[in-house]
Amino acid sequence: MSITQTRREFLRMAGKVTLGAAALSTVPAVVKAESEIAAPAFPWEYKPLDVKEVQDKIYANFFEKGGCCAGVASGILDLLAEKYGYPYNQIDGRMFAHGGGGYGRRNLCGSLGGAFAVLNLFVTGGDMSSIRTQIYEWYESTAFPIYQPADKPEHPVHSVAGSELCKDSVGNWMEKSGFEFGSAERGTRCASLSADVGGKLIELLNIHFGYAEAPVAAEEAAPELAANEYIGVANSEIGGEVKVKVTMDGDKIANIEVLSQNDTPDFWAKAYPAIPDAIIAAQSTEVDVVAGATKSSEAIMAAVKNALEQVK
Repeated sequence: MSITQTRREFLRMAGKVTLGAAALSTVPAVVKAESEIAAPAFPWEYKPLDVKEVQDKIYANFFEKGGCCAGVASGILDLLAEKYGYPYNQIDGRMFAHGGGGYGRRNLCGSLGGAFAVLNLFVTGGDMSSIRTQIYEWYESTAFPIYQPADKPEHPVHSVAGSELCKDSVGNWMEKSGFEFGSAERGTRCASLSADVGGKLIELLNIHFGYAEAPVAAEEAAPELAANEYIGVANSEIGGEVKVKVTMDGDKIANIEVLSQNDTPDFWAKAYPAIPDAIIAAQSTEVDVVAGATKSSEAIMAAVKNALEQVK
C-alpha cells in the first residue's frame, strides 16, 4: 500500500473483511486525519436486500444484540455491511439496544423505532413520511407474529395491536395467549414480530428504489345481498377484523350472521352467539358484554352497529 494512500481508500478496500488489531496496525501513521475523511452523502445510497434473509438475521439479532429495536436496526445494517461493505459497516446496530418498548416506557414499539431509524438513512421528506405511514397502518391492523423460524414450534397465538404502542401489541397478545411477559413464548413472539417489521421495511424500500414490483392487491368479491341485508365491519383489539351480515325485517333486527373473524376460539365461543342473541332480543346494540370475552363482545356490537348505520 502506498504511503500516500488515504485512510478512506483503505476503508473501501477493507469493506468486506473484519479488521483485527494486527491489520489496523499496518495503516501508515501518516494517513489523513479522521476529520479530513468525508462522510457519505446523506441520505445514504440504498442497496437491495432479500426480505427472507433480513428476517432471519433480525430474528437472530433480537436475542444477540438487545431486543426488538436493536434487532431490526442491526439485522438490516449487518446484512448491508456483509454484502456491500463501506459505509454500512460504520454503524453498530447495538446502539439501539435499549430501544425496546419505547426505551422502557411501553409506548412506540421498539421494532418500529429501529425500522424508522434505518428508513431515515435512505429516505427523507415526504417519501419517508409515506413509507412510515404505510408501515404504521400495516402494523396496527395485522395479526402478529407472521414470521416463523424454521427450528421453532409454530406460534400458537396471533393478535392485532390496534395501535403502534408496545403496551397494546404485547398486552393484547398476552391477554389472548395467557403467557406472561417474562415467558420464552413472549420472547420468540416479539423476535418474530421484529422480523416481520424489518421485512416489511425492506419490501417497501425495494419497491421504492425500483428493485421490486409493488404487489397488485386482489379485490375481494362483495357478497350478494338482499335488499334487507347489510354488511357491518369492526376491529377487535385482540382478534382483528370482525365482519357480520345483519338481516332486517322491516325496522327490526331479524338475524345476525358472522361472516369472518380471527379471535381466540375460547373467547369467541363465549361471545358468539350470546351477543347477537342479546342484540336481537333488545333490538339494540347497547347490551351487556359477556364476562371473560369483553373485546370479542364489543367487536360484535360495533360491527352490528356499523351495519345498522346503513339501514335506510
